[in-house]
Amino acid sequence: MKEYICVVCPRGCHLSVDEENDYAVSGNSCLRGEAYGRGEAKHPTRIVTSTVRVRSAVHPRCPVKTDKPIGKEDMGEAIRLLDEVELIPPVRRGDIVIASLFGSGTNFISTRDIDE
Repeated sequence: MKEYICVVCPRGCHLSVDEENDYAVSGNSCLRGEAYGRGEAKHPTRIVTSTVRVRSAVHPRCPVKTDKPIGKEDMGEAIRLLDEVELIPPVRRGDIVIASLFGSGTNFISTRDIDE
């Protein structure tokens, strides 16, 4: 049995997930909590946020994030890929910084406009 705190809504339900009983979820107040608990037990994913270098005296770093969640097991390697990136302005919010991480179709995108 694994225990989680649901982060889908502000309630913060305390979930119990029984892996031996087809990932049965208890403690949830809604169906979204049930889906969250099952997903967290089977294959946890996260949106990854970080920054990359920019050739700019005003803004030397640009915030980036994944446009879809990636598996927790891939987070370290995804962050390491960002160490190799240096953007050249202009940068627009939503620009793809790294396309299709690990062939998954998930991209790192910029989350800020940088002119210069």
